[in-house]
Amino acid sequence: MPANSVILAYSGGLDTSCILAWLVEKGFQVTAYLADIGQEEDYVAVRKNALLLGAKEIVIDDLKSEFVCEFAWPGVACGLRYEGRYLLGTSLARPVICKGLVRAALERNIGHFAHGATGKGNDQVRFELGCAALAPHLKAIVPWRDAEFTRRFKGRQDLIAYAKAKGFPVPATPAAPYSTDANLLHISYESGMLEDPAVSAPKGIFNMTTDPEDAPDVAQDIEIGFEKGNNTAIAVINKMRTCWN
Repeated sequence: MPANSVILAYSGGLDTSCILAWLVEKGFQVTAYLADIGQEEDYVAVRKNALLLGAKEIVIDDLKSEFVCEFAWPGVACGLRYEGRYLLGTSLARPVICKGLVRAALERNIGHFAHGATGKGNDQVRFELGCAALAPHLKAIVPWRDAEFTRRFKGRQDLIAYAKAKGFPVPATPAAPYSTDANLLHISYESGMLEDPAVSAPKGIFNMTTDPEDAPDVAQDIEIGFEKGNNTAIAVINKMRTCWN
């Protein structure tokens, strides 16, 4: 296998776009791997940007069915929650991404994998242990734990400036440097002012739902049917009821 081949868990967002360009600068042949787990995405634009950034190839892998059947349904069936409220949408998605990424790496005889998880959270562990369990020979490249990378990029503002200099579009801006993670189960937001738990989410940040302040004062009833713990049916009931009754 080529010593400089790497497969990157790629989202098309700020971090992994900058990491892709940085890996190319370092002389790696990069295969960008994007898992389709139900997020809303302009895949034509993502493919174009990855190739413009120097990717040798971009793989867009439809994992929606695998994600739902092997991870989402079992999670729902056991009432999976963290500290009583977080539904672990990001956490559940990482193993299926690892499975797909490793399959793609083995098919292409690639020797390294890379991810954009920071060096201070749990995602780095999920990616690295997941890939190690499935393909121990794959060597991890972790930019956010690389001294050269972190000297050059101290945070998202540096990444935004790098993206601007490289001429590729990213959704983050200096005024709204937020990072999102979305799939069929959820969407989460981080970075910027959101790092302070005492600060409320800013107006207009909601992408998957309506801002609670702008939501209707009435709710619509939904009935969900389960069989052996798995969702088998859903029905929207026409009757409206007032919230807080």
